[in-house]
Amino acid sequence: MQAHWSEVQEEQLAWIEQWLSWELAERKQQTLERRLSSAKLGRFKPLSEFDWQWPESIDQSAIHGLMQLDFIDEVSNIILIGSNGVGKSTITQNLGYQAVLQGHTVLFTSAANMLNDLAAQDGDNALRRRLNHYAKPKFLIIDEVGYLSYSNRHADLLFEIINRRYEKRATLVTTNRPFGEWNEVFPNAACVISLIDRLVHHSEIIAIAGESYRMKEAQEQAKSRQKKKRGK
Repeated sequence: MQAHWSEVQEEQLAWIEQWLSWELAERKQQTLERRLSSAKLGRFKPLSEFDWQWPESIDQSAIHGLMQLDFIDEVSNIILIGSNGVGKSTITQNLGYQAVLQGHTVLFTSAANMLNDLAAQDGDNALRRRLNHYAKPKFLIIDEVGYLSYSNRHADLLFEIINRRYEKRATLVTTNRPFGEWNEVFPNAACVISLIDRLVHHSEIIAIAGESYRMKEAQEQAKSRQKKKRGK
């Protein structure tokens, strides 16, 4: 088109402008869909439907502040601490989605999937590629640190990821364990103190207290089924 621009007649310009507008919009949409697919966010409840009254303690203003995504440009880490089912994953998935909409590369993964993936790599070159896969995204979300115990090898791999991203890219970690108990998550691992030190430096730590919302929903569904059976 550029090569033949001098041949374009005036009455054709409006149509060409519209065509280019459609092309640009389509490319933006395809790019967004690719980033969403690569982010691996899965299905999640929008933050607008989050029950802020359920947790016994949660800093709602701090969570809404995170949605501005300033921490990504500031290269700060986020740590969400709380027991199972209090909404940590839902909050992080919403943050990841918002980051994708704002043009950032995002990757959501559970700690178990990431560490088992890295530990399964056969050979230095394969491991180097997978380490780069987790170190490269502008925003990495590591979910559920603390639900399982890991070997020293896994601890070293997590340290390698955090160290590669340290002061370069933002990382979010959710955990059900305070840092004082991470020695139980990574028993006998020499790198735990250094791992925590890099993770909490330039970080915001938000604690959420309460019972499992998933358990609440399961109990409500069970009661609803019982009422239907009695009604029959």
